[in-house]
Amino acid sequence: MEFVHVPVLLQETLESLAVRPDGIYVDGTVGGAGHSYEIASRLTQGGQLIGLDRDPDAVKAATDRLQGLPAKVVHCNYSQMRKALDDLGITAVDGILMDLGVSSHQLDEADRGFSYHADAPLDMRMSQTGVSAQDVVNTWSEGELTRILRDYGEEKFAGRIAANIVRARETEPIVRTGQLADIIRDSVPQKFRRDKNPCKKSFQAIRIAVNDEFGHLREGLEAAFACLKPGGRLAVITFHSLEDRIVKQQFAKWCSGCTCPPDFPQCVCGKKPEGSLVVRKPVTAGEEELSQNHRSRSAKLRVIERSRL
Repeated sequence: MEFVHVPVLLQETLESLAVRPDGIYVDGTVGGAGHSYEIASRLTQGGQLIGLDRDPDAVKAATDRLQGLPAKVVHCNYSQMRKALDDLGITAVDGILMDLGVSSHQLDEADRGFSYHADAPLDMRMSQTGVSAQDVVNTWSEGELTRILRDYGEEKFAGRIAANIVRARETEPIVRTGQLADIIRDSVPQKFRRDKNPCKKSFQAIRIAVNDEFGHLREGLEAAFACLKPGGRLAVITFHSLEDRIVKQQFAKWCSGCTCPPDFPQCVCGKKPEGSLVVRKPVTAGEEELSQNHRSRSAKLRVIERSRL
């Protein structure tokens, strides 16, 4: 299947990054190069776009799509951004985009095992290497499974689902998405299955655990901000309330100044804000985009500018 990427909040992202023709930009989650193509198309001599992705399918698709443009695609996780830029001889950049979550291609390609809509091998690995969803559901303890379903999926019936996963795997290994989906459905009371598919939260939680998405996000935010030039901007698009919270809290930390107790007559810590918010509230999709791209419904764009020290 072709790696197609319909970029969400495209115009808002381009405006927030304030793309300059001679600037250097990083797309930390290049995917099918939807955002990257539009950024690279605006660059002239001296400008450059670096696309990063841990998914080899995305790296190939983005490389093909960006041919002829001032762009280069690197196979790595955005948490390794500093090393990737060092290897290219780039010390600092003008703007960075991180479009988080699972891509449409990964969901639509049944054999990748991300979706509960088709029966396929239970995989969910963005990098196609390392621990898989099969490993998680067949080897992690009931307590660990309960924790990730509750904390990453905000699943009300986490304990019941985890217990039934453990019970089912004692009979036979859980190796297909269809097997896992059946276990989850049978674990959720009928009245809670009417409005939404009961598998959504659990599949999401297991995917986050398999790919250590929150761990990489925290590392990636730190790496990205450190790679910005003074006045450079970091734009992050989230699709999940928990990842959005991580971004919001980290941005607030960079924007905070003096940490002295309020009863001190004057500042003694000397701490200055490292950045400032470009938009006070997260940017969300307008009615036109919502009608054309359902994936944009939960998208939130936050943007921070590194202080010009």
